[in-house]
Amino acid sequence: MASELAGKVAFITGGSRGIGYATAKAFVSQGASVAIVGTDQGRLDAAVGELGGTVFGVRADVARHEDVERAISTTVSRFGRLDVLVNNAGIGVYRPVAEMTVDEWDRTFATNVNGMFYCCRAALPHLRQHAGWIINISSLSSTGPFANGAAYCASKSAVNTFSDVLMQEVRYDGVRVACVLPGSVNTGFGGRANTKSEWALQPEDVAEMIVDLVAFPPRSLPSRVEIRPAQPKKA
Repeated sequence: MASELAGKVAFITGGSRGIGYATAKAFVSQGASVAIVGTDQGRLDAAVGELGGTVFGVRADVARHEDVERAISTTVSRFGRLDVLVNNAGIGVYRPVAEMTVDEWDRTFATNVNGMFYCCRAALPHLRQHAGWIINISSLSSTGPFANGAAYCASKSAVNTFSDVLMQEVRYDGVRVACVLPGSVNTGFGGRANTKSEWALQPEDVAEMIVDLVAFPPRSLPSRVEIRPAQPKKA
């Protein structure tokens, strides 16, 4: 049986490592063409070499709308279409509100929220042509906030609300929008060491969920999905 992703084109932000990289790898294995987006050219080049298949890297900062528009345009010019947008790029700064700098707050929202908006806005004209998908990566911390995580948790709450609104706006255009909320993932995100491997989710777990979403029948719309470790470390 042919894969639902065969012949489709995906645009994945934060695609050179972690969840984004695992998602790109899963898409390639299913016959999709993929553009991975990041700010580090070296990481992009290495990821493209490792992934093989029909993959290319686009250096762009999602916090800059002109970068996003160029990256989307380049992808469509190269592949002739766009079917799936995965908004995965994100940053996390973890410190008390009283100690957080204005720049840290602004950078968190510029990447996690503004970047998602810029990508959706630029991609929608193309996704409407092919009954496409938008999958926004949020976090369980959006509904379970924690101390020292004000910027990150608030930004991910915004991702949830934005996704819910956009889903209602474009569903009758044939575009489906889903928000994926992972729990602890062993990626070293936010500068933290990969020390949770025995119990945490792996990036491949989240990637599998994303692939499964795209394969859902057109009549269905799983608009918000939570995925968490089955047996998290006990407090």
